Formats: sequence, structure tokens, C-alpha cells
Amino acid sequence: MSARANPRSTESRIAARARTLGFDAFGITDPTAVSEAGQRLRAFLADGRHGDMDWLAETETRRADPLQLMPAARSVIAVGLSYAPSTDPLQALDARNHAVISVYAKGRDYHDILKGRLKQLAGFIAAETKADLKVFVDTAPIMEKPLAAAAGLGWQGRHTNLVSRDHGSWLFLGLVLSAAALAPDAPESDHCGTCRRCLDICPTDAFPAPYQLDARRCIAYLTIEHRGHIPLEFRQPIGNRVFGCDDCLAVCPWNKFAAASRETRFAASAATDNPPLADILSLDEAAFRRSFAGTPVKRTGRARIIRNALIAAGNSGNPDLLSQVIPLLDDGSALVRAMAVWALATLASEPEFAKHRAQRAPGETDTTVAAEWARLEPARPFDREAT
Repeated sequence: MSARANPRSTESRIAARARTLGFDAFGITDPTAVSEAGQRLRAFLADGRHGDMDWLAETETRRADPLQLMPAARSVIAVGLSYAPSTDPLQALDARNHAVISVYAKGRDYHDILKGRLKQLAGFIAAETKADLKVFVDTAPIMEKPLAAAAGLGWQGRHTNLVSRDHGSWLFLGLVLSAAALAPDAPESDHCGTCRRCLDICPTDAFPAPYQLDARRCIAYLTIEHRGHIPLEFRQPIGNRVFGCDDCLAVCPWNKFAAASRETRFAASAATDNPPLADILSLDEAAFRRSFAGTPVKRTGRARIIRNALIAAGNSGNPDLLSQVIPLLDDGSALVRAMAVWALATLASEPEFAKHRAQRAPGETDTTVAAEWARLEPARPFDREAT
């Protein structure tokens, strides 16, 4: 009889407590079970596919080996919390005048919710095992997805995210490293088969091969993590995605088994439920902080969100948005001004664009913003009169 099959075992009691706390998935593995994940991480970094996420390279050694974080660890307890949406998030891509915000960021910041529950579970584990432990939720340098797969919560799909038989591609993950020697669960096998839906739907071809991601081409990375100007080749494919991208997750066939999340705090607020682009473009710093307080969007900051919203405005084809775009040509952030120039070029007539260029380009001090004005002035590929 396995430890989990024995209802009186420590492992079974911990699993039952996890269910009581509201976790949707649970498993145990050994901290040495994912050595190959460290090799994949090194290859990912060597190819530069992490972009400007410098912390991945800085924490490579610790990230590749859980024992670097806790040398005494003998077990890894992995838990998952479903954030599955009740509707298809891809439908919002058709509402071109509205901003699409990734499902995971629509409600309260999952770090707060997951860490609170995980600390309660850790307290129970400590009482049961009388052993030291450490709690990890996403922000720590540890490889949650490979460890969760090794613990049997699911498998890493071709889109590199965890896929669950019961919860599809919609699980938040948390880990507890424990000095207690707990019986491990069997890892889940890969059930992707020959399916390519997640690879083929990617608007920017961010998957060089199955199970490989080039973050530099990923819309989630570009709109959330990337601190600089978004390259021209990705602007139109971004569409109206203002924070993140759910495409590869949403098309996973295993989602059909996922019930909508039970956690009401993951529900969208008025500010995150695909709000009008005009509303986002009108936000100053104080209004931005108020609107997105308590959500993951706030961490990215106003400048990057307005940068993304301007790209969405340019892709909307709606010249009515010019009343929000034009004031941002004078914004204090160069990220914002550069994309305001791009949105202006896509939405305004030739005479109006030329007027604003004459007023602002000569005095522009940022080289990237100046380059946007210069690039668009001699040959305007977005001129509607020429198409």
C-alpha cells in the first residue's frame, strides 16, 4: 500500500489538509527529481531567450537545484490552485476598441492568495513532521513547473506551461521544501501527443520547437516583462493584448475538463474586464495605481501599460481614439511617446501626422522617439489613403 493510499499516513493527512484549504491539485516529489530541468535552463539562457529578464541568469545556480535553496530538503510538496475562466478568453480579441488583459491578472494578485494558503499548509506540515521547511510562490528562484510535473500535478506541455488532466492549462503553483522524508507521488506522463494547437496559434512564433520558448518573441514577455520599446515586427501581432497573452493556454484541448475556478477573488474587476482602450489611455500615474490596485497589472507600471495600450489603439483602426493618443505625444515617458507616435501614424491622416511631427520632432530629446518620427516621415506604410 502506498503512503497516499493509507488514510492514516502523514502524506494523506497533508493532502487532505491541502484540499481543505482549497487547493485543487497536490503532489510530492524529491528535490533531486528534475536535474534535467537545470540543463534546459542553461541552454535557454545560453541562447539569450530570456531577453532582459536578467534575474534568470543571476539566479541560474539556485534555480536549477532546489537543494541550493534548502540543503536539508528531502521532499517537495507541490500544490496547484485553479484560475480557469468561465468563458473563452480569446473572444475578447475581436473587441478591437477594448484592452485584453490576461486571465491570470484579472483578479486579485495570485501571489497574495496562494502564499496565504501555502503558509497555512506549511504550518500543518511542520506540526505533522516536526521538520524545517520553506515556502515558495513564483517570485523565488525555483523551477515550479518541472517540480510540479515530477510531483504528478500534470506535465509540461508543448507550450512549456503545466497541463493538468483535471484543470487544463490553468493552474497557479506553489511549493514547500521540507526536511521531512515524505513518500513521493508518481510523475504524470506527457499527454500532448501530436497536438500543435498551442504552437500554431502563437501570433509571434515564439516557439522555436515544441517544448521550447523564446521569450523575446512572446507577447506575455513583451507586454509585461520587457522594459524597453517593443520592436516594430511585433506591434501588429500584439493586436489589443495590453497585458499578457492567453492564446497558447486557451486552445489547449485539456481545458475542456477544467471547471471554472472556485476562487472568487480571481474574478475580474471593472478595470481588468477588457476595459475600453480610451479608459486606459486616459490614466495618469495616480489613476493607474487606483484602477489596478491589488492586481498583477500594477506591478508592471503605468508606462509599460500605456505603451501597450497605444499599440492596441494603433491596431484598432479607430480614429476616435486620437483624442486620447495625441496628449500622450507629450508624456513624460519615452516608452509612451514612442508608441504614441506609432499609434498616431496608424490612425491620423497624412496632414494631421505631419502637423504633429513638425511641432514635436525637432525638440524630441530621446533618440528612440526621434527615430519613430524619422522612420515614419519619409515612407508611411500605414497610410490608409495608399492602401
